[in-house]
Amino acid sequence: MPGPWRTRQFAELNRDLAEIVGDKTAAALAGLRVRSAGDLLRLVPRRYLSGTETSDLSELVEGEDVAIVAKVHDTRMAGQEPRRRLEVVLTDDRTTITATFFGRERYISSWSRQLTRGARAIFVGRVGSFGGHPQLAHPDFVLVDEFGTITGHRARTHRAMADQVSRDGLIGLYPATAKLPTWNVAETVELVLDHVGRLGDPLPEWVRSSRGLVDEDAAYHGVHRPATRREASAGLDRLRFDEALALQLVMARRRQRSAGDAAPRLTGTPGGILDQFDDRLPFRLTDGQQEVCDEILDELAQPHPMRRLLQGEVGSGKTVVAVRAMLRAIDSGRQAALVAPTEVLASQHYGAIRTLLGDLGDGQVLGAPEGATEVVLLTGSLGAAAATAVREAIASGRAGLVIGTHALFSASVRFADLGLVIVDEQHRFGVRQRASLGRRPDGSSAHQLVMTATPIPRSIAMTAFGDLATSTLTEIPAGRSDVQTTVVEIAAHPGWLERAWERIREEVAAGRQAFIVCPRIDPGDPLPADGAADDGAADDGSTGVDAAPMASAIETYERLSSGPLHGLRVGLLHGRLPADEKDAVMSAFASGRIDVVVATTVIEVGVDVPNASVMVVLDADRFGVSQLHQLRGRIGRGEHPGLCLLVTSSTSDTALSRLVAVAETRDGFRLAELDLLQRREGNVLGSAQAGTKSSLRLVRVIEDAGLIADAREVAERLVRDDPDERHDLLADLVTQTERQGEEAAAGEWLERT
Repeated sequence: MPGPWRTRQFAELNRDLAEIVGDKTAAALAGLRVRSAGDLLRLVPRRYLSGTETSDLSELVEGEDVAIVAKVHDTRMAGQEPRRRLEVVLTDDRTTITATFFGRERYISSWSRQLTRGARAIFVGRVGSFGGHPQLAHPDFVLVDEFGTITGHRARTHRAMADQVSRDGLIGLYPATAKLPTWNVAETVELVLDHVGRLGDPLPEWVRSSRGLVDEDAAYHGVHRPATRREASAGLDRLRFDEALALQLVMARRRQRSAGDAAPRLTGTPGGILDQFDDRLPFRLTDGQQEVCDEILDELAQPHPMRRLLQGEVGSGKTVVAVRAMLRAIDSGRQAALVAPTEVLASQHYGAIRTLLGDLGDGQVLGAPEGATEVVLLTGSLGAAAATAVREAIASGRAGLVIGTHALFSASVRFADLGLVIVDEQHRFGVRQRASLGRRPDGSSAHQLVMTATPIPRSIAMTAFGDLATSTLTEIPAGRSDVQTTVVEIAAHPGWLERAWERIREEVAAGRQAFIVCPRIDPGDPLPADGAADDGAADDGSTGVDAAPMASAIETYERLSSGPLHGLRVGLLHGRLPADEKDAVMSAFASGRIDVVVATTVIEVGVDVPNASVMVVLDADRFGVSQLHQLRGRIGRGEHPGLCLLVTSSTSDTALSRLVAVAETRDGFRLAELDLLQRREGNVLGSAQAGTKSSLRLVRVIEDAGLIADAREVAERLVRDDPDERHDLLADLVTQTERQGEEAAAGEWLERT
């Protein structure tokens, strides 16, 4: 990998924007996640306008940010000082909309002199409503003549845009902020384009010619200084391919480096703990489980590290596959570690694995079977003395099977001989985190198995998990029951919620148990708790979430315990409870000593209570599609049919359509694609690897699946042809992309903390 600033292209594109445009403008652009010259050049216009066009005003939607070309139909002054305003009626000769301007008398007078009857202008603002009619509140504007040329004094203040139009070009409308409107973004882009000049092209000629791509300089000029829409489209196609290729190059390099690493060969021992475990299994593995197990055990026996993603539907039996892989490591004289993202899930894994192993997990104590291993649990909330004892068991090798949370990443944890790392719910961790745990003192790497119960479409598997081979479990083991899912619309049927509480009482009377899930912990919390909002259900309008108060676990627990569920044994579970209290609640629920648990999303994954048959999700519109699918997977795990009630008071068509989609199918892959269509893919390179921010600017993993697959093929060939990374520009592209991923991850971590 070349060092920083090895090529002029790398230096110019990664130059701090403040060095070119000044601190004030750079600070304003930071709100758009633009910090370098390259970031700005990849900030492409959302759309293009020609000044000779007239927009169709009937297509405007309330709440949208728009840019329109319209004529002034009429103007009038309204209100009294100091709330004087100018109302300008705009028309496309068929429909009208009012643009309202506020300000001091001298400003209003200036605007009224410019916006005279018959004048044409480009207006940029947000569509609102006043008196039941659409309105643009104080939009920015520039006048244009019949030839599309910017006129008036704003032709001087918006010089870059005026120059663009005078070249018979299109006007690019950029993402903007309150402090930096689209006109100013365009001017800053012009300045940066002039500054960087002509750049070398990282792509070999054969890639450009075979894909019909313009060179990189033409791409930047095409999107920012287009003469035609075709030129802008060609430039965008090239930049989108660059983004997809950069990601695939990063993944291909990682696969290449991993293939060259050494790893301990986990070949096992006939008659060892794995064979004893298999002999005791009270059920038969499904064909899918057996196939995946064979695949994993074959890879563990190789001298190079396994890097495999195991994805499976909720309840598909990933845990037993993981246990068999860990026992193979122990049979080979090594240790195995399983990392979970939450203490609740880690504790659930610990309990489930101890139950599966029986006395095989008692360690080397009197009466234990030959080859038995010690199983330990390490979490951040463990007391000092207990944590020290666990770390000693790990360091001495006495503990062959280690289960824990992020606490296992601590520098104070030393393994005697770690052979296998299993990471559950990988989207809660990142590439660098799991890589750090898998490093061995001798420089070799432990084998890695990454598990997720969230189905991953192939397109995102090629990006977020492109450095991993993939195995998929689709069969559901015998004994699982069906789950009926129903959307409960409180606005349309207020009485249905009371019926939900009655249904819980009926299930409990029949000897079964129930979950009630809330999006936040406490009524005073400003945001959903325990990750409820991380799955695409933020209050940004993108998922149709209403701005009404959210149900909280504490308030719901108190209200139901003394009200509709009075007399039942109701427990409370959320992420802020001390670990011992969480364990006590889950233990009591699992043993049947609690009838109903009111919880947040801490029960999303890993919780296995076969007797639970009903779940009520309050404010279900606050959760993402995949998250609801995961929550629903907590019921119907035994012989009793499940009932999942998705309760919502939202009247948003978008929110309701999402809930209906969940109710209509249990196909996790179909729901995962819907989820991804409605939210960004997450930072696919850094330590976050999923969430609210994305290092992808132009590529969408669902819509651009073909582009991603094509870029993967090109990346494989480029890495094969240049294994030592001698091509400076391509190596720079990888370096730049990895750095952007780390910066995005760091920014998201700061936001979350």
